[in-house]
Order: sequence, then C-alpha cells, then structure tokens
Amino acid sequence: MWYLCVFYHRLLDYRKPEVESLAQLFGATEDPQNDDLPFQLQWKLPLHYHTDSPFHFVNLPSEQLAHDIAARSILVKGMYELWGEGSSYEELKESVLSYPDERKLPYLDSDSTFKITVDGFGKVISLEEQKELIQGLSYIPFKGRVKLRNPDHNFWLIEVDNYGGNNGLPPIVQKRIFFGREVGGADRKLIPTYQLKSRNYLGPTAMDAEMAFLMANQALATSGKLVYDPFVGTGSILVAAAHFGAMTMGADIDIRVVRDGRGPDCNVWSNFKQYGLPTPVGLLRADNNLPPWRSTLKEVFDAIICDPPYGVRAGGRKSGGRKLLRGAVEPYTVPDDKRTDHIPSTAPYSLVECVHDLLDLAAKMLVMGGRLVFFYPVLREDDFAEDHFPEHPCFKLISLSEQILSSRYSRVLLTMVKTGPYTEEIAEVARIRHIEFKENHVKWLEDGNLHSAVFSPADGQLTEAGDTKVIKDPKPKYRGKYV
Repeated sequence: MWYLCVFYHRLLDYRKPEVESLAQLFGATEDPQNDDLPFQLQWKLPLHYHTDSPFHFVNLPSEQLAHDIAARSILVKGMYELWGEGSSYEELKESVLSYPDERKLPYLDSDSTFKITVDGFGKVISLEEQKELIQGLSYIPFKGRVKLRNPDHNFWLIEVDNYGGNNGLPPIVQKRIFFGREVGGADRKLIPTYQLKSRNYLGPTAMDAEMAFLMANQALATSGKLVYDPFVGTGSILVAAAHFGAMTMGADIDIRVVRDGRGPDCNVWSNFKQYGLPTPVGLLRADNNLPPWRSTLKEVFDAIICDPPYGVRAGGRKSGGRKLLRGAVEPYTVPDDKRTDHIPSTAPYSLVECVHDLLDLAAKMLVMGGRLVFFYPVLREDDFAEDHFPEHPCFKLISLSEQILSSRYSRVLLTMVKTGPYTEEIAEVARIRHIEFKENHVKWLEDGNLHSAVFSPADGQLTEAGDTKVIKDPKPKYRGKYV
C-alpha cells in the first residue's frame, strides 16, 4: 500500500537510505527473484514535485511496518494513509469523497476519539484559519468524540505553499493540499534528550546526536546485536546504538580518553549512565593499525560504526613514533613499574591507510550480512569521482549520503554490507586494490589538501593590492543538501 511519507526538511541525502534500512530491520525482504540487487523500496513523488521535497509516497507491505519506521526514524516526521489530495480545497473534497468507504468508515465510528491537526509547509496558518479549514471538512462523517490528547485516530490536513512563498523548495513545486490518517509519527523528544550541550563528557570530535542516531539506524542497531566503534572517543555513536538496545564495544588509541576521561564521574562510562543505558561490554586502548584480536578470531560484530580521523578536526595516529618507524631506535618493552602511567608514542596515520585497515578489520570481524557505516571526506569540485571511495571484495556499497559542510568540502556517509567470507586470497586482492586506491588518493590530495580546503578562505579573490577578499556564497534559491 502507498503511504505519504513526510520528512523533516534537512539532511536530504540521508532520508531514503534511512527508511530503507529501517524497512529491512523491521522485516521487509528483498526481491527473491533478484538477490544481487540491494534492498530498495518503491518511491514516487506527488505531481510536479522535486526530489528535494519533504513529501514522498512509499510503497510498504503493511501498516505496522509504516508505523515502526516512523516511530524509530530520525528524519521521518510522519507516515500517513492518504485519503485525498488536490491543488485546491475543491479538488481535495472530490478526492476524499472518492476514497473507498471501507477504508474510511472504521476510523469514523462513534466509539472512537479523533483529532484533526492542520499543518503548513512554507507558510504559517493562524488559529482562526485552522478552525475554518477544520470546519470545511464537514463533508467527512466524523461520528466519534474529539480528544486533543492521545486520541484513537489523528488526522492531518497539510497545506504546501507554492514557490512564491519562499518555502525552501525548488520553483517547480506547486501548491498542494493533503488529508490523511496518521499511521506513525516521530519521537520528537529523542534528539533534545541526547543533544550534545547537555552531555556529561565531550571531546572535540564528538558526533552530533542526530547524526549518531542516523548512523545507528543505517547499521540496523537493535537488541541482541553487538556494535563496535574502533575510534570511540567520548562514545557518542555507541550511546545512540545502546539507546536502540544494542550491546556496544569501543576502542581508541588514546588511553587517556577511554580510561581516565576528566575524572571518575566524567568519562565515557558516565555518558551511558547519564541516560540510564547499558554500559559497553568493553572499552579498549587499541590501535586500528595493529588490532589486538587473535588471528583466529573472526565474525564477532554485527555492525561497525565509526567516524575515522581524516585530518579536519583531528588527525589520525598510530602506534610507533617517528624514531621507531624510521628505524632510529629498536622496539622496546615498558618496565612493569612504569606501565600504569605509560602513554605509548604515536605517529601520523594517513586517511588512506586508516580506511584500508578499517575495511580489513570489518571484513574479518563482521558477521555475514553485517554492516560497516563510516564517514569519508571529499572535495566537492571532484564531483564524486569513483576512485575517491574505498572498496573491498567482501563488501557491497548499499548507500552513499552526502552532507555539505562548506563550499569546497563535504563528508559522505558510506554504508556497506558484508557479502562474502574473509580469506587470505580475498585479503591479497584487497591489498592490491588498496595500492591502486592509494595512488588515486595521493593525486586527490595533490589537487587540494583537505585541511587547507576547509580552513582557508573559501572562494577568495585577490584584489589589485594583493589582499584576499572573501566573497560570501550567494544565498541558494532553496536549501538542498546544505540543510
């Protein structure tokens, strides 16, 4: 059945992948006739609407599935059984009256309670106008009792203004009016509850709460699954996974973060206690370049979610130190009496090496069908060249979502699913691909250093005197991927 899916108008590239991931989590299956294709739902747009519109139709097999997706989703505002739509209220009336009575009457009986909510996108509707619009629905034979709090059925009248109202949509969007029954709505208290400004323990790279929950949804985090973050930091991503019931485990190369924090009551563990969540199974001081796992240990984690260090807010580090890596000093053993307070020396860890190690770790440690979800940076002028994104023979890329952070730099959330077993032969193929990827990656960095691209003045122009004059980007006609 087709449902009207209304999104929040932000993070546009993330919306459909999240819904499709949640549909798979809650039991929707892939096409049995074509197992090679990634799972996808059927989508369509209202008449004359742009793909950036928050209004989409999605075909789902059951109302329960629509309810479950809306209740857990971060970017879905609501799912609705559409009773009618039109470009005017006369067209809306004809559409509602033509909707089958057998679909409407069970929700209009005298034993039920109901509420009608009037909402506008791109315009403000006053209380007086809302009352008039609700009274204009008198052609619908409501027999139940009005109840504003927790009614049995919640109906929505949604009016979308045209582009002349500057509603943040492209010019082709025209005025449209929707009326339908709410099947499921978002938990609007979730993000305010977990917002970073109230978090007990924070670091400079703490993941935004909304994005952390999106990543957890992409990874299908749920009760009974074990989720691992090899760059755990202050634990923001694992907090989101734990909220959905998953067991969590993390690692970080900085022992001061995972062991000490800022004291016994301000550390990674305290972030979980703050929200009454189960604490992680374990937090390790571990190096992604030299993982601590036994060589025979495989297929442990159901998902790996992380934000690798790519040199914008923090650079990557690996064990060794410059002198050790250059061979200037021999490997050493820390005396027993100094191990408690010893902080191992580290050396710079390039992005391309970091991602290769991450893919190798995931290929070995994820169960079949497990998901790897991580961010990867791009310079926007490169227009998503294929050789900018890492790959591995064990994985299939199922979604790619861009978030624009500046005029020249964006980060892309990659979601991969493990489709093949890890073997020594596969590892060798992956190593060869890594060498090819590294060559392309170096060329990419030569074209524009990522750190410089982010922190240098964007779109600067030199004046005759040689001074840099920063010209602000013109305000976009609609918000697009910037939201």
